[in-house]
Order: sequence, then structure tokens, then C-alpha cells
Amino acid sequence: MNILVACEESQAVTIELRKLGHEAYSCDIEPCSGGHPEWHLQQDVIPLLSESWDMILAFPPCTHLAVSGARYFEEKRRDGRQQQAMEFFMRFVTVDCEKVAIENPIGIMSTRYRKPDQIIQPYEYGHAERKSTCLWMKGLPKLVPTDIVRPELHICGNGVVDSKWHYHTYNLPPKERAKMRSKTFPGIAKAMEEQWAGK
Repeated sequence: MNILVACEESQAVTIELRKLGHEAYSCDIEPCSGGHPEWHLQQDVIPLLSESWDMILAFPPCTHLAVSGARYFEEKRRDGRQQQAMEFFMRFVTVDCEKVAIENPIGIMSTRYRKPDQIIQPYEYGHAERKSTCLWMKGLPKLVPTDIVRPELHICGNGVVDSKWHYHTYNLPPKERAKMRSKTFPGIAKAMEEQWAGK
């Protein structure tokens, strides 16, 4: 299949799809960190949506949509950032492709668009972490958990219980922190490859 993995600089999903022999390409405005620039389209993804794809897996930026940043929503509504993020998300909803999946954390798209088809957790795919991840799908089945493990939680200094991966990114610069937190867990990437493109 000819597959576009939109807004993915890590290439986690692209690499798994390539293992099956698919013509998969990651696309992001950032350079790729997955080690395969020959499979990476470093550009704005919007012009690519008018091309012919058998499947599109999209990971649109969640900075202005996720509830984790709700305290900034009023400011982001005023200056247009949230509206712009919603419009970008919706480009993947309306794209002319038979198989589409859109990934985002818990956020406003559940009410501004519709509830997700599925909410998954890394601990259902072999990672001892907790991170609620929403999936909106067209022409694709729900993911089936592949390796359920107990999530490891970390108690922060203020008594808040948090996932280890989340806690260990607190001291990173904001841009690097956002980049690290947006990466797809390998177990989830492998499940997407096997269950959506393995047949």
C-alpha cells in the first residue's frame, strides 16, 4: 500500500509499515529523527492530501487542543491558534481516502468534532505507562491490545501521581518536551502496522 504518516518526525509508525513492504512515508515540517530521511517528506502535509493514498495515519499537533493545556485555552481562542489547530485536524477528517486514522490526546475535538472511536493506553501494548490516546478512524478496525502490563506510576514532589515518561520530560526545554511527549510508543506503532496494514 501507498501510506502517508502525517505529522510524524519520529518515523515510529513509518518504520513498522516499511517492514511489511509498504510504500510508507512520514511527513513533518521538522527533520526526521527515525534515521530514514529517504522515507521522510519534510514539508507542509496539506498539499500531499490531494494525492492518491491507500491509507493516511495522522498525528496532528495537539498543543492547542489537548485538555492538558486548558488553562491557556482562552488566550488561544482569542489569538486564533485553537481555531487554526482545529481546522488543521479537520483536514484529515475530510480527506479523500478510504482508510484514515487520526491520533490525538484527550482534548476538545471530542466535543468540537465528535467522540473518538477508541481510546487506547500504552500499557495495553507492552509499555508500563499511562497516556490516554484518542483514535478517530474511517475504514479501519479498532486496535486490539497486544500486551497488557501494569503501568508504573511516579509520585512527584507535590504528591501528584504521574506516568514515568511524563515525569522525566518536565525538565526539558518546552519545544523538546513537546517533541518527546508526542512520540508514538513502539508497541502502539507495531499494533497499527500489524492490525491495519498486515493483511
